[in-house]
Amino acid sequence: MLKQSVTATNAPEAIGPYSHAVKVGKMVFTSGQLGINPEDGKLADGVEAQTIQALNNLKAVLEAAGSGMECIVKTTVFVRNMEDFPRVNKLYGMLVPMPFPARSCVEVAKLPAGGLVEIEAMATLRD
Repeated sequence: MLKQSVTATNAPEAIGPYSHAVKVGKMVFTSGQLGINPEDGKLADGVEAQTIQALNNLKAVLEAAGSGMECIVKTTVFVRNMEDFPRVNKLYGMLVPMPFPARSCVEVAKLPAGGLVEIEAMATLRD
């Protein structure tokens, strides 16, 4: 199977040498999405706003790949501070449709661009 790079025009530009997502067969694997506003390239203010923006960016990347939030099978959530997890978890539960995908959440020392949360996903493509 060949891999195909995906670029979403309505998500923030990649901050390095990577694709927004890669499609292989009937699956799409996204890069982590930060809470960066694609219109001005700046991080949203605070963990709640960054979580919402990161999920909106993830949605844009999935849709550019021919997938969607309802197609996610696994996410990984990276948080700068595990004490933020309850707020991130609440918003995640509101913005990711059921049935909820499998998920991991880990606290990390730092995230790119000074982010407070980053979310990546694996999803199926729409038929």
